[in-house]
Amino acid sequence: MAGCVARRALTVGSQWWSRSLAGARGPRLYCAAGGAGAFPPAATTMTRRHLSSRNRPEGKVLETVGVFEVPKQNGKYETGQLFLHSIFGYRGVVLFPWQARLYDRDVASAAPEKAENPAGHGSKEVKGKTHTYYQVLIDARDCPHISQRSQTEAVTFLANHDDSRALYAIPGLDYVSHEDILPYTSTDQVPIQHELFERFLLYDQTKAPPFVARETLRAWQEKNHPWLELSDVHRETTENIRVTVIPFYMGMREAQNSHVYWWRYCIRLENLDSDVVQLRERHWRIFSLSGTLETVRGRGVVGREPVLSKEQPAFQYSSHVSLQASSGHMWGTFRFERPDGSHFDVRIPPFSLESNKDEKTPPSGLHW
Repeated sequence: MAGCVARRALTVGSQWWSRSLAGARGPRLYCAAGGAGAFPPAATTMTRRHLSSRNRPEGKVLETVGVFEVPKQNGKYETGQLFLHSIFGYRGVVLFPWQARLYDRDVASAAPEKAENPAGHGSKEVKGKTHTYYQVLIDARDCPHISQRSQTEAVTFLANHDDSRALYAIPGLDYVSHEDILPYTSTDQVPIQHELFERFLLYDQTKAPPFVARETLRAWQEKNHPWLELSDVHRETTENIRVTVIPFYMGMREAQNSHVYWWRYCIRLENLDSDVVQLRERHWRIFSLSGTLETVRGRGVVGREPVLSKEQPAFQYSSHVSLQASSGHMWGTFRFERPDGSHFDVRIPPFSLESNKDEKTPPSGLHW
């Protein structure tokens, strides 16, 4: 982050971080050890290792994490790149990139409306643009402090053939957009605490970044590629609330003499304005290629009614859907409430649920 003020406090997610120009390569990065919690404004006067005892809340000590690098405007980050998530504030490491197609309905907003299609509301002509995302590991020390997530992010898989609805998860895996990466370096040989870090990555001080993929990571990526792949991303903004949807195909199972196809979808809600709003209701419409159209209404999402504010502008969650057809569509709205009690609806961009036509063997566990 070139040009930042020396010893400036950086609020990201629900943790406090500090950056100082003490490092030769870039601003030095500090983390509030021992948990989340907002330091007072006096945190801007912190020393290299810790806040003064007069201003520091009890038990809150800053630890050196690393040195910030200049974010890449062009090109990709390599396997082993350490980063701070610009929205949710956690430390992480890049495992490998995905090339996704981003369908941004805001970009297409000037295009003429088309007639109502089978997927729901009047559709705009939206062309996909190639965009880089990354499969990453989240530092387990930061997971309890990511308050703007419904849960610590995990990649879910279908478990086995015995139970068509059983899922299992690999916690601490996430998908991160290129612009959400704040890269940094560290002299620590194990800078990220995750059970898969040393299984996937090997420290090599002659490389930059100094963490290279083990054969275990390459084999895991290849064997699980159909269930990990991120291909399409959908985005739309209504009244300064941006909704981003990423669907993932999970596989097919047989149940009661029929085929059931499963998808996971990840949704991020972002408040691009300074006004405080709260999500109150969801309204989904789910169209199946078999010809069925299902409507789902309910309070909040995943049992929560998140507040989006200037301090915590984003919320992210994942859920699942199953169809008795190999493809379908989903779309809908989120209803938000303003402080004065008025409501407004935010569109969820329509997205396709597509299965892998060349599917050979559905996932039945973690493949190594």
